[in-house]
Amino acid sequence: MSADASRLGVSLRRRLRRQAISRSVSKGYALVTGTSSGIGEACAGHLADLGFNVFAGVRKEADAERVTGPRVEPLMIDVTDDDSVSAAAEQIRSAVGNRGLAGLVNNAGIAVAGPLEFIPLEEFQRQLEVNVTGVLRTTQAVLPEIRQARGRIVNIGSIGGRVAIPMVGPYNASKFALEGLSDSLRRELRPWGMHVALIEPGAVATPIWDKGADQAEALDNDAPAEVRGRYGEVIDAIRKQSEKNRTEGVPAQEVAAAVAHALTADKPKTRYLVGRDAKLRGPVARVMPDRLMDAAIARALGQRKAD
Repeated sequence: MSADASRLGVSLRRRLRRQAISRSVSKGYALVTGTSSGIGEACAGHLADLGFNVFAGVRKEADAERVTGPRVEPLMIDVTDDDSVSAAAEQIRSAVGNRGLAGLVNNAGIAVAGPLEFIPLEEFQRQLEVNVTGVLRTTQAVLPEIRQARGRIVNIGSIGGRVAIPMVGPYNASKFALEGLSDSLRRELRPWGMHVALIEPGAVATPIWDKGADQAEALDNDAPAEVRGRYGEVIDAIRKQSEKNRTEGVPAQEVAAAVAHALTADKPKTRYLVGRDAKLRGPVARVMPDRLMDAAIARALGQRKAD
């Protein structure tokens, strides 16, 4: 970590010790990663409103100052960096003492887009490092505190973990992997009463779509001519869909409500489909044959068979 990040970490640790423990805690402590915008920001605010003391994970100092609020304390954490995650876990440990951690919401994530034929391998690896390995890295680091409180873990997946579409293969791969990781973890922790839930949103109005579209455009501009020739129409269709998701997707607060249920309900679900499109596509994916699904997706994207 940089010297600036280290200094900020010391400052935040002092604030956590001074403020978080001194507050009355009605529902315990929770860590939410990726709270700089979108779903993570909505989750942090909603859980704080419900009475949780929230450690709001961010990577940038500017975001740390912005997310600070009643019952919300910023926490510097980069889920791809061992030292950063270890330091964050130690800050949490020092702040909560023997209270433990009532909830972990693994939300930090990115979306890498583009045809798999041309995706740089380092970009594919970065996708998995953030969305899959980062989840496990963070979970392992704070699991002793979750075990202490017999807390719960909520992983933010996607309907893209059930139904894969063209041009976002890396993202789909990460969310399919998160499905398996969540199932295994839930079954491993079950004997100790620690529940693991998976949230599977459809289209949500968050900045992740802007970032994914920008990355896809950069790849399209820099890639060989074959990319546009082979995949141009589908890339354009996915861009339009991404813009629609950004403007017409369900509010991030709907995902936050599902997260809150997973953390507080007497009988939490193992999976939560959020949004009309997710609730439609999820059940359909269970029964529709692969080739029929392939054809339906191709028609929706205007994808034609090559000559």
